[in-house]
Amino acid sequence: MKLAGKIALVTGGSRGIGKAVVEALAREGAKVAFVYKSNADSANALVADQAAQGREVIAFQCDVSKKDEADAIVQKVLDKWSRIDILINNAGIIKDGLLAAMTAENWQAVIDTNLTSVFNFAQAVMRPMMSQRYGRIVNMSSVAAEYGNQGQVNYAASKGGIQGLTRCLATEIGRRNITVNAIAPGFIETDMTETVRSMGGEKFKEVVAGISLRRLGKPEDIANAALFLASDDAAYITGHVLTVDGGLTLGGI
Repeated sequence: MKLAGKIALVTGGSRGIGKAVVEALAREGAKVAFVYKSNADSANALVADQAAQGREVIAFQCDVSKKDEADAIVQKVLDKWSRIDILINNAGIIKDGLLAAMTAENWQAVIDTNLTSVFNFAQAVMRPMMSQRYGRIVNMSSVAAEYGNQGQVNYAASKGGIQGLTRCLATEIGRRNITVNAIAPGFIETDMTETVRSMGGEKFKEVVAGISLRRLGKPEDIANAALFLASDDAAYITGHVLTVDGGLTLGGI
C-alpha cells in the first residue's frame, strides 16, 4: 500500500470529493482524520464504513474558517498519532451571485471557508512537518480560478488565491522535503455541481458536450489525483496545479 504508516488530515471530508479522498487514502494504508462542519450523520457513517473494512478513520467537527479551531484539530491529531504526513485542504462552499448584487456576507463566507481555511490548516501543520522533514500538502482549487464564470467572483477569487498560496508556500518549505500542490477540478458529480444537472435537457447536454470526455467527473477522479500527489510517486512535484477536468478547459468554459 502506497501510504502505509502515513497520517493524513482532510478538511471537508464527510461527503463528495472529500469523502472519496478519505476513502482513497485509507484504502492505501493511511490513518485518516477528517473534519466536517455540520453533517454528523454522514461523518459517522463514513467512519463506521471504514472501520468495517479494518481502516482507522476518525472525524472531528470544525469550522475551518476559524484559526483556533484548526489549531485545535491539528493538535488532536498529533496527540493521537504523533505526526501528520499529509494535509488535504478540501473544504469549500459556493454562494453564487453577480457582483452587483452580491452581499458582503456572501463574499466573506466563501473567502473564509475556501481560502482562509487553507492558510489556517497549512500553518497549523507546518511546524510538525518541518520538524519531521516530511510532508505532503494538497489544496483543492478549481478551473474557475483561471476561466471566469458569471456569478462566481467570490468563488473564483478564493480558488485563484489557493493557487497563489500553493506556489508561494512550495518555495518556502521545499527545503524541508515538504511538497505543496493543488488540484483544479472541473465539473464533478457532487452536491455543489447539482445545479449543472438541474439545468436539464439541452442545456445540460451542451455543458457535457463542452467536455472532451463527454461526461462529468466523479469524486474518485479527483481522489485518485490527490492520492498521487500525496504519495511518494510525486516526491519531485511541487508548486504545481493539476487540472482534472476531462478536457473541459481545452477550449475554455
